[in-house]
Amino acid sequence: MVDSNSVPLMFRAQIESRSQIQRLIPRQEDQQAYTWAKEWMDGIGAKNPEFSDKIQVKSYPMTWRFITNSGQDEGVIRPVIGARGFPYYPGASMKGAFLRVCSPQQALKYCGGTVRTETKPGLLRFHGGYPQNEDWKDEDRLVDVVHPQENWQVKNSGGHSAFIQISLYKPLLMFGISSQKPLDDTEWEIIWQIWEKALGRGIGSRVSAGYGQPKIHPENALLTVHLKGQGLASQLINKDGEFRANMFKAALRGHTLRLLGGVTTESTAEQLTQSLWGGFAGANGSIVGKLGIAFQAQNLELDDFTYTPNSRPFSMPIYDLKKGQLDILVMGNLSEEERTEHQKLVTQLIKFTLLLGGFGKSWRRIDHRMFFDEYFDKGNKPMIGCHWELIPPSIRLYCPVQELTDITKFLNNLHTRIKNWVRQTQGKQLSPKGANWREAWHPNKVQVWGRIAEDEFDSRAVDWFHGNYSGSRTIKQSDLTGKMGKIGRIWHRMYPRYIVVEGRIKRVPQEYIELLTIFPDSSPQTQDFLGFLAQSTEFEKLWGGG
Repeated sequence: MVDSNSVPLMFRAQIESRSQIQRLIPRQEDQQAYTWAKEWMDGIGAKNPEFSDKIQVKSYPMTWRFITNSGQDEGVIRPVIGARGFPYYPGASMKGAFLRVCSPQQALKYCGGTVRTETKPGLLRFHGGYPQNEDWKDEDRLVDVVHPQENWQVKNSGGHSAFIQISLYKPLLMFGISSQKPLDDTEWEIIWQIWEKALGRGIGSRVSAGYGQPKIHPENALLTVHLKGQGLASQLINKDGEFRANMFKAALRGHTLRLLGGVTTESTAEQLTQSLWGGFAGANGSIVGKLGIAFQAQNLELDDFTYTPNSRPFSMPIYDLKKGQLDILVMGNLSEEERTEHQKLVTQLIKFTLLLGGFGKSWRRIDHRMFFDEYFDKGNKPMIGCHWELIPPSIRLYCPVQELTDITKFLNNLHTRIKNWVRQTQGKQLSPKGANWREAWHPNKVQVWGRIAEDEFDSRAVDWFHGNYSGSRTIKQSDLTGKMGKIGRIWHRMYPRYIVVEGRIKRVPQEYIELLTIFPDSSPQTQDFLGFLAQSTEFEKLWGGG
């Protein structure tokens, strides 16, 4: 009689005591997802699947992760698995993606269809795709994590949980297509051009968050942003560092919710955010948004930041992105008018994001290595913050600051644009009070303060986060600044100063705009700090505050 405990986790039901690979366990050695991945790799064929000589093949590298949802395990996203245990992209999915970008004539010719009452087969057969490289087989990299934090980050510190899924890290995917009759090279060139157009929209699951994106420039890009950044990298369950492309969508989606929450009700803000970026609508299931992202890191370094708080050293993964390309994608069909409207919207959203914050972990704080290096003198402090800048040819997306009031004008115009978009374009009602969220972008709920800093060592506020700001008065470890496990109410940014000179936007050497974005609470500590700012000759209130 077979011992049921010897059955691999892949073939067990996702129930208590049998297999719970999505459940997070504090210790990696007890995490069933890693056991699941190891058992899979132990049983997989030694030789990669190959297509026959009669099939046309082409290979495309993925920029980050790739995932297909087999739907076999409740509560767990794991790949479709085919010949000899290899993951694959199904031929039916490939045909569907191909068909969506065909003209009506091409669709009938290549994929088939119905002419009057007669069913006509297409010329092509789609054989799907397999990984061609070996790197994806890394068991530690197969275990991926999804961590929705919207309630915690934006609203009112609601609960947040991480979920495990199985995805392939930077696979080189080989796709196969065959024809019922011989085709010349010119015809095949057309066919592969169509497939590359389909591929450029992303394939598999979670494409709007950067999964399944190939290393080709997407034709459906609404806006392309070139940028660089440095900061804390994300960690996988096993504590390995990874630069995760989905952080860009998370930031843009979160700011969309904040801005909408400042002009309309909670439900309307959530509905409109879902219509733009997708999401889950309870009993109505998932919503495919109009927008998504693709990201290509063209010059990226990952490293470890080590510090010793007591006698035991700790390491934190960090990244240094010298050059990257962020594409905001159209995920559905938009009319030219809609495309123009959404392009204007996402352009303002990118400007807002780069003005006041950044992307990824610790985005609410400036990179202390760059602006407060003495913080690390004793080697016992953890890394804090990040720093992002636009690079050519995207310098035009900077907000020029001839005077600090230029930031006031930008934020006023943005708030008006969001109102007009909600009321006129989307036909929704505005709310004078906005959403009842901690970080709703309403003038009565947020204040932006700023000053011009001479150089990167001229941050005034960074000292206030680690000591006293006046006498014995402090905001350290308060509700305003937050602490471990609790989101604070203040953002700190050193924004590179650009001005317009003879019609061209140019960097003012060394100078930054130091910005504090505050969502006040009623605590005496916060009110005292706001009073200090108002009396200070350093910072000016640029927006909000009633």
